[in-house]
Formats: sequence, C-alpha cells, structure tokens
Amino acid sequence: MERTMILCWFLLLCIPVAYGGYYSKTESLVSHLRKVTDLRFFFHGILGGENTTAVTVASANSSLLGPSNSIVVDHAPLTVGPEPTSKTIGNAQGLEVFAGRDTTTVVVYLDFGFTEGELNGSSISVFSRNPATETERELAVIGGRGKFKLAEGYALLKTIFISNTSLVVEYNVTVIHY
Repeated sequence: MERTMILCWFLLLCIPVAYGGYYSKTESLVSHLRKVTDLRFFFHGILGGENTTAVTVASANSSLLGPSNSIVVDHAPLTVGPEPTSKTIGNAQGLEVFAGRDTTTVVVYLDFGFTEGELNGSSISVFSRNPATETERELAVIGGRGKFKLAEGYALLKTIFISNTSLVVEYNVTVIHY
C-alpha cells in the first residue's frame, strides 16, 4: 500500500513536468561546438543562348498582374573569381519567384552545392527576398548539409556585372554551423 502511494505521488509530480507545455527551457549544451566559416564565391547567371543557366517554367497569363509574375529555375556555376573562366567550385540550383508588379524584387531559394576541395559534397541554402536592382543586398542562410549541418547565417551579395543576357554576383557568406 505504501509503495502504491509513493508511486502515485511520484507520477503526479512527474506528469506536469513531462507534459506541462509546448516548449522546454533553452539550454546551451552545444554552443561550444559551433563553428563560423566565411565563404567568397561568384555566381554566373546566363539568360538565353547555348549555356543558359535560368529558364522560366511558369508565368502568369494576365496583363493585370504585371510583367513579373513568373517562376524561374536556376542551375548556375559558382567560381572562385568573377571571370567566367575562373575555377568552378560548385553550382547553385533553385528557384526565383518574381511575385510583384515589377521586376525589382525576387524571392529566391538557392542551394549552393560545392564540388571541390574540403567542402566537396557540402552545401548551404538561402531563402530570402532579393531586391535584385540594388547593387548590394543580403540574403538569409537557412540550412546546409555535409560540413554545414544546421547552418544559419547571411550572404552579402554584390552585383559585379549585369547585362540583358548575363549576370555575375559576388557572394560573401558567413555560415554558423556544427
């Protein structure tokens, strides 16, 4: 009988702790394991021609919505320098959504997969609003894989070159990861 009472009291005291809320106290158990990596690379986009890196896959069919309501799929090379002949270190794959009444702002999701050196097989992902006509802008790093597991951070973008058919953007990325 006494053992049963002790067990009942124990269960009553434990249940509110185990099921008392939708969150638990935040504890910094792994902060000492976090690393910071700075990356610098160049994105080369080509619109049209033989080596196209971006293709429109959907577009609104309404003059009321404006010219920019479309979805573009990207597969663009990443290089160590701004020249197209620079060493390729990976590629960017993802989507760009032009969802406004003009073409100045794009919502982008890109995964930057690295294929060379120590980062081979690793990637970082960005998902953010990209005011494309601004020379300098910032995107959010929202994840990664390989050496960049549980990544977060930011990417500072600077347009190096832009024309009607091509684009070169410098990426300076700070990645916080495990």
